[in-house]
Amino acid sequence: MDRSQKSEVVSELNRTFTETSVVIVTRNLGLTVKQSTDLRNKMRDAGATYKVSKNKLARIALEGTSYGSISDLLTGPTALSTSADPVAPAKVIVDFAKANDKLEIVGGAMGDTLLDVNGVKALSELPSLDELRAKIVGLVQAPATKVVQIVQAPAGQLARVFGAYAAKEDA
Repeated sequence: MDRSQKSEVVSELNRTFTETSVVIVTRNLGLTVKQSTDLRNKMRDAGATYKVSKNKLARIALEGTSYGSISDLLTGPTALSTSADPVAPAKVIVDFAKANDKLEIVGGAMGDTLLDVNGVKALSELPSLDELRAKIVGLVQAPATKVVQIVQAPAGQLARVFGAYAAKEDA
């Protein structure tokens, strides 16, 4: 890798660090190509990225961002997971690490907040942005549904009363 390629990688990583809401650092302890590809696909499906990068280049890219605190975590064969949704990569990484002991969660950060392994696991247990949006829509929609039911109930009762009077007069 020549100097211009390294510069390009650093600027791309720096852009990623400024646009993301979470960075999770993992250590590869012998993942096969198939396992790495499977993890990348799961991350992509969740709207996140999983990228292996040279630690020195990642440290340079971290300078001037709010994720500078994770530079100490970048030792050995590490990979970085990033996403705009802070919960998505944590869920995928924790689930994958449960099923595969060759992936070690090192830690991460949400902006200036440094996360240890337990912090990443706690983050994975939170509902995702899509789940939260669905709950909000449900909460907003529930009162409207109840209002419609309440408004329709008197009309239905009136219709039954009129029907009863009509049946009584016919008899």
